[in-house]
Amino acid sequence: MKKLSAFVLAAGLSLSAFAAPETFIIDNNHTFPRFEYSHFGFSNQVSRFDKTSGKIVLDRAAKAGSVDVTIDTTSVDTGVPLLNGHIQGEDFFDTKKFPTITFKSSKLNFKGDMLASVDGNLTIKGITKPVTLEVTSFKCMPHPMAKKEACGANAFTKIKRTEFNAGKYAPNVSDDVTLTIAVEAIKE
Repeated sequence: MKKLSAFVLAAGLSLSAFAAPETFIIDNNHTFPRFEYSHFGFSNQVSRFDKTSGKIVLDRAAKAGSVDVTIDTTSVDTGVPLLNGHIQGEDFFDTKKFPTITFKSSKLNFKGDMLASVDGNLTIKGITKPVTLEVTSFKCMPHPMAKKEACGANAFTKIKRTEFNAGKYAPNVSDDVTLTIAVEAIKE
């Protein structure tokens, strides 16, 4: 009976450890938020941000957690330095007053064991709106170089830039913007 009790206690402790939330720090070298919009109907332009920070807390057993992402708006990269400066101006990101964009989750949604979407609040230029990031891929495994557990995902949402006081030239430069993030994070 003592052996059975010890086994049950040990099994319970190991399950508790397995179900504990894990914290992952966003890897800025492999995380790139992008935004895409129609430019006068000629083409879809895709630009990105080069500096992103934050953390992801994940309890896979409980199918819960949180996502907290901060994007440095001064790191916008359109591929054209003059356009980078223009987009950082008051009509768009107004980086002098609003140097960051943030996303803070309110709920992680799973389908089976897979993360399917993340509900949360997106703040651009001091304006916060609820959005849902649709997850198109999600994977956690030991990182072959970092020798730690890592998770990665791709997700997207669509917004209207006029709702964030960044609607200059709409509708010629489309109001509809697709935000996409490729994120990788390493266990703390």
